[in-house]
Amino acid sequence: MGEQLFWGFVVSLIIVFLAVWRGSLATSGAIGALIVGTLIFGLGGWQWGVLLGLFFVSSSLLSHFKEAEKRQAAEKFDKGHRRDIGQVLANGSLGALVAILSVIMNNHLWFPLFVGAMATVTADTWATELGTLSKRPPRLITNGRIVDTGTSGGVSALGTAVSLAGSLFISLFAGILHTDYNLFTILLAGTLGGLSGSLFDSLLGATVQQVYYCDVCQKDTERKLHKCGHPTRPLRGWHWLNNDLVNWLASLAGGLITVSFWLAFT
Repeated sequence: MGEQLFWGFVVSLIIVFLAVWRGSLATSGAIGALIVGTLIFGLGGWQWGVLLGLFFVSSSLLSHFKEAEKRQAAEKFDKGHRRDIGQVLANGSLGALVAILSVIMNNHLWFPLFVGAMATVTADTWATELGTLSKRPPRLITNGRIVDTGTSGGVSALGTAVSLAGSLFISLFAGILHTDYNLFTILLAGTLGGLSGSLFDSLLGATVQQVYYCDVCQKDTERKLHKCGHPTRPLRGWHWLNNDLVNWLASLAGGLITVSFWLAFT
């Protein structure tokens, strides 16, 4: 176990160093990623670590794709593409927790739970990075009302398709890498769970996530201090439920849904 953790630390350190050099991680995010990566690589195993790496590398690459075109939508987001520790933990801490539990309690359901969580955060991140490039405006997931690009809870056909692709991407590699699990079963369960988790993320964003309003720019945003420099006021949602926590809850939902589908298919 000690040797496995050591190599998990070494591999994570290399990835984190490259991510900081590329501008994908803030200092706090680098610390968080090193901890999460070490635990997942070291306790879950190399298959788990590869899935985490696929999520992180693909998401980092997409965050730099057509940055100029996504800049206006990014004004609504609380944080940018340089992930801090909050974003890292929102996307990876559940996976690290599952890796720890898999060592404490041996159960064949831990890996499907991990796959579902990773499929969800990948689906959601891909949808955020590419869905904002949709030529058609998004619609609120609750009532179909047209909203501005980047609005919490807004979905589009492109974003949903990309979300499905991200979930499929992780689930496919999960089935290929971990031969103890049936490829078709983990592929189908993970894809459906990841997509469902991503849609749950949008539902929380449209209903209970804290959203603010800038009276100067007359725009809603996730920021307490708007890009224009003026403070915002609460518009809707629970004051304690920010985007990072929404992402974490969605990954948990996606993981549990994946386990449910996996049990149903086996």
